[in-house]
Amino acid sequence: MTESSMSVLVTRALVPEAMQALDGGCEVDLYEGPPEAIPREELLRRAAGKDGLLTLLTERVDAELLDAAGPQLKIVANHAVGFDNVDVPACTSRGVLVTNTPDVLTEATADLAWSLILACVRRVAEGDRFLRSRRPWIWGPSMMLGYDMYGKTLGVAGCGRIGQAVARRATGFGMRVIYHDPVRLPEAVERELNVEWCPFETLLAESDIISVHTPLLPQTRHLFGADAFRQMKPTAVLVNTARGPIVDEPALAEALRTGEIFAAGLDVYEREPQIEEALLDLDNVTLLPHLGSATIETRTAMGLLAVENLLAGITNKRPRTLVNPDALR
Repeated sequence: MTESSMSVLVTRALVPEAMQALDGGCEVDLYEGPPEAIPREELLRRAAGKDGLLTLLTERVDAELLDAAGPQLKIVANHAVGFDNVDVPACTSRGVLVTNTPDVLTEATADLAWSLILACVRRVAEGDRFLRSRRPWIWGPSMMLGYDMYGKTLGVAGCGRIGQAVARRATGFGMRVIYHDPVRLPEAVERELNVEWCPFETLLAESDIISVHTPLLPQTRHLFGADAFRQMKPTAVLVNTARGPIVDEPALAEALRTGEIFAAGLDVYEREPQIEEALLDLDNVTLLPHLGSATIETRTAMGLLAVENLLAGITNKRPRTLVNPDALR
């Protein structure tokens, strides 16, 4: 079977450069429905007989989908750095390769984390909403006070590629940086980043700002819940650009409402695209619609990498960012 006769399902239109990279490489079945995720029943139906799937984090790739696709399926190319939407063991047991798009979104996501940090600490979004309300106002010494950044402590929860990029940016603010990760960084990397490892309880107690970058695992689901918020400073800010379920949203809303913590910034949500209703009524939370990788350069790089992985997989080549090498056969 030639490469051009291979058939793939792409579950959402990618940037033009990525779609062009697919031209002639295979037969493409592109879902072009509403901007929402492809309906589950349609996903199952259109996956049938495909040699490859190019999925987004909105698609659940599980045994049901793999069975619907059929035994000829070679690869699931996930257009995201995370792959918690993919049942990797189920893919591996069927010899289906799984790939993601790491590295290319590190700097963009770190930039967005800092955008949320600054917006929360200095109440930027709240100030914008206030002015748009057209209420009369006059500058005053006590108006909409936030906190200084300089000299404060940044806590990084999960110090992989993105966590390290966030930590690196703290140098310009003269901040102390502490981090918690089950796998401690090599000493040389800690010295280069000027970061200190600490237990999770210390991270909660000593951080003025916590930026979340841990992967979503069973042990990290609701890592930040009511108990964690009780251990944080009342002046603390929590920012999550990782995965929504790491934060217990009702507990966060209550902590923000009662002043248990000062503010929060979220780019991801537990039941995305649904937002916890209680959060929408609070001024001390800044909400973004999953914009972590939303730059032209980054989304182009992600799309091209996902397509490169897809084309490699359907032609029995080893993809560049293979998640499950045990699936190779």
